[in-house]
Parts: sequence; structure tokens; C-alpha cells
Amino acid sequence: MRRIERFTANRHGRDIAVGDIHGHFSRLQERLTAIGFDPAVDRLFSVGDLVDRGPECPQALDWLDKPWFHAVQGNHEALAVTHVDGGMLDYGQYRAAGGGWFLALSADEQARFAQRFRRLPLALEVETADGLIGLLHADCPFRHWAQLRELLASTPPSEVQEVCQWSRQRLYSGDATPVEGLRALIVGHTPQREVRVLGNIWHIDTGGWASGQFSLLDLGSLSLLNARPGE
Repeated sequence: MRRIERFTANRHGRDIAVGDIHGHFSRLQERLTAIGFDPAVDRLFSVGDLVDRGPECPQALDWLDKPWFHAVQGNHEALAVTHVDGGMLDYGQYRAAGGGWFLALSADEQARFAQRFRRLPLALEVETADGLIGLLHADCPFRHWAQLRELLASTPPSEVQEVCQWSRQRLYSGDATPVEGLRALIVGHTPQREVRVLGNIWHIDTGGWASGQFSLLDLGSLSLLNARPGE
């Protein structure tokens, strides 16, 4: 399993990032159609949390099979893996966060999902004409991206994975210290009314799974693609 995965620049289409999906793939597809997403040349990068809360969680595996769709492992995918692996979980909290659909699956089905989620990287790197873009679910635990990359070359310490998938400290404190070595770091995890940029960290989870208003970020131009046709 690769804990970090790198993509060369897309010279034929657009590279677009999307925030947490949480089982609302139909709503996401509507937004992709609205911006003219072309799966023949465009790529979609997800900051994780494909499942829980929404009615279409089983579609996550179908989306992960699409050659143009790439995702990091969010904390909700990690929770599913922890359950299957027999790790420690607060099941009341897990159900409250939308994990009931997963717990209701047969053991074989749970194992099938966990096997795929386990293969998801913690981090993605996407080359662009103007510099390297990083994607994580929550935050980078280091000031220099190279430090995280080095640790992800093998099995990272659990506290590093916890920051990558769970931390909200930077957002809550308003810390605008940039992550060096990146043009931008794209994260989700914490829903915002609108995209918030702190330093070079873009927080793009705008609750599209609840409202349908997914914030789609063009990685080449670092511009939002939210306009519907005719707007």
C-alpha cells in the first residue's frame, strides 16, 4: 500500500478537487455535469470521506474504480477499516457520524469495503504548471511537506496519521502558516460556509453532501468552478 501517490501534470484536461462526499454521489455528479467535467481528459481528486451520512455510500467502490477519480483515505474510511480490523471504536459516535449503514452490512461486505479503503493513500501529490499541489483529508503535521513525504514512504507513526485525518487545530486557531514545498495544500474534514484559505491551505469542504453545493477547485488555476450553466 502506497501511503502517498503522485500524479504528473494533466496536459490534456483539468484537474479538479472536491471536498467530503459522504455518500452523495448523485449530487456530486450534478455539479460535475454543471461544470462540463469530461472524464475522457479531466481528473477528479477527493480529499476523502466518501462514505457515511448519505444514502449512496455503496457507490463509493464504483467511483473508486473510475480511472479519472482519485481519493485519499479520510477518517470515515479509516473508521471502517478499524472496525473490520478489530480496533478500538466508540460505536455510539460511529453510528452518530453515519456509520450505521456499514455496521449493517454482512461481514463479507464489510471486508470488501475495508480492503479497498485500506489501499487508499493518506496523501496525494498533483503536479501543475505553477507548482506542486498536495491533498490530505484534514491537515499536514509538519511545516515542510518533504517531512511528511519522507514518513509516508513507509508506515507512518499513528500520531502522524491522526493529524492527517482528524486534526482541526489549524482551522480553529486561524493558523495561516504555510506548508512549505507546496503551491497549495487542499483539505476537507471540517464543513465551512464557504471555502477558506489559510496561508496556502485550502479548506474546501462546504457541506456539498448536505446542500448539493460542492466546491470544486481547479488545481491548475486555483479557482472555484461553482457556476451553473446560465448563471
